[in-house]
Amino acid sequence: MKKNLLISLRFTLVTTVIFGLLYPLVVTGLSQALFPGRASGQLIARNGKIVGSRIIGQPFTGPGYFHPRPSNAGTGYDPTSSGGSNLGPTNKALIERVKGDVEKLQTENPGVPIPVDLVTSSGSGLDSDISPAAAEFQIPRVAHSRGMKQEDVRALVQKHTKAATWDFLGKSE
Repeated sequence: MKKNLLISLRFTLVTTVIFGLLYPLVVTGLSQALFPGRASGQLIARNGKIVGSRIIGQPFTGPGYFHPRPSNAGTGYDPTSSGGSNLGPTNKALIERVKGDVEKLQTENPGVPIPVDLVTSSGSGLDSDISPAAAEFQIPRVAHSRGMKQEDVRALVQKHTKAATWDFLGKSE
């Protein structure tokens, strides 16, 4: 019995060192060497100061910006508190939030169907992308606010719209 216990303890110690220390260090080192920008979170710097990340949504609310999906991560787009709301479809708080978002968006663009991703949060709450339909919905506001023609903003949206990966991962409609 004592022999089995010692073997178990040694095995636990060895696997902890291998999979808890060595493996993460090797993977982190390789990713930093091969993909330094991606491994560090695709950070955006302005004048030497980090101002954001390409892969974490930010709460742009000004009329001249494309607004992201709603976020349930902490107080909104908090990467240390990532996660969905866990509110079910019949939850009163969720229903009220969605109703409020719908009413606000209907005043912005009356009579136009509202893309679902403008009123529903992503699973992580940090999604930095919006659908082409959500971008199209916001073009009139962004163009008006920036004093641009809608066609020019639409051309920029089309230029920066990514297609679905391998034609099936992610929507591209």
